[in-house]
Formats: sequence, structure tokens, C-alpha cells
Amino acid sequence: MQATDWLVDRGTVASPCIAVCQLGDDGICEGCLRTADEIARWPAMTAYDRMRVWASLDRRRTGEGDL
Repeated sequence: MQATDWLVDRGTVASPCIAVCQLGDDGICEGCLRTADEIARWPAMTAYDRMRVWASLDRRRTGEGDL
């Protein structure tokens, strides 16, 4: 999923989950690149917080990661 894919109907923010759910030794999901904390908090996050996670994923994907 690309960063441009995160906004879906009615202003909701899609989950980056791609059903490859395995945390690596670094604590990052090998499928979606979220931390365990981000995954756990996702259902309660605001749309703004979800967009911030998506931005973090883009940085992680390009090697400019932040945790």
C-alpha cells in the first residue's frame, strides 16, 4: 500500500495492515512496518494520528525511519 492509498471514503484512514503479521527483532511488523504499540493503538487513534503513522511508515520504508 502506498501513502496515497491511506485515505478512504468519508475521510476515514485505511489500516496499513497487509496480513503479514510478524514482528521482527526490531519490534517492527514485517508486513506493515508499524510498531507493536502503533498496531495496538490503531483502533482508538484519530484520523490525524493515523495519518501521522502513515507518514512514519513512508519514512521507515525509505530508510529515514523513526520510532
